[in-house]
Amino acid sequence: MIRDAHVNGIRLVYREEGDPSAPPLLLLHGRTADHNDWNGITQHLAARFHVFAPDLRGHGASDHPGGYALPDMAADVVALLDHLGAERVRLVGHSLGGVIAALVAAGRPERIERLVLEDPPPAYALTGRPPIVEDGSTGFDWRMVHETERQMLHPTWGDGLAKITAPTLVLSGTLSPFEPDVAARIPGAELVRIEAGHLVHMDARKEFLRTVDAFLG
Repeated sequence: MIRDAHVNGIRLVYREEGDPSAPPLLLLHGRTADHNDWNGITQHLAARFHVFAPDLRGHGASDHPGGYALPDMAADVVALLDHLGAERVRLVGHSLGGVIAALVAAGRPERIERLVLEDPPPAYALTGRPPIVEDGSTGFDWRMVHETERQMLHPTWGDGLAKITAPTLVLSGTLSPFEPDVAARIPGAELVRIEAGHLVHMDARKEFLRTVDAFLG
């Protein structure tokens, strides 16, 4: 079911699946995607969890407010949890969604039961990235792409990784261009490398689900 919520000054659209009495689980997609990126994943997880998959700001049917500071995007997620009445959740984030999930877990550790970061970008300054060239792609705000890219090239979001207290699983694609440095910065985090590219949940769905199922409990 597709719903929306007015939180943190914007409108977020989200998909909801599963038994409302089951433990809540939130899925955060990567940059330029939306909740449909989790098609198949949501249905699988909804067998055990009450699943929510929002379109992050600047993506999909959610508002495109023009401002895309990473802390604001994390505040959107916390406000959505408040709207949903979810005190503690299992949180899964891919790529940019992983960055947002890490910021939430670092800033509001009491809200996160377990954390899964799927192939997040490294927390050190990225180099050698090709310039962003806009094309005719729609479904997201190009300003969001430019603003988040600047924050990846000169990251500060990794400063709080040591504050994460939730049990954490970091999934890394062996063929991904990203180095899996984030796991070493999170106390007690488990790193699992899967033979896949950056889109682990698409390239190796069965292994992704097997690993995540075992970790989420």
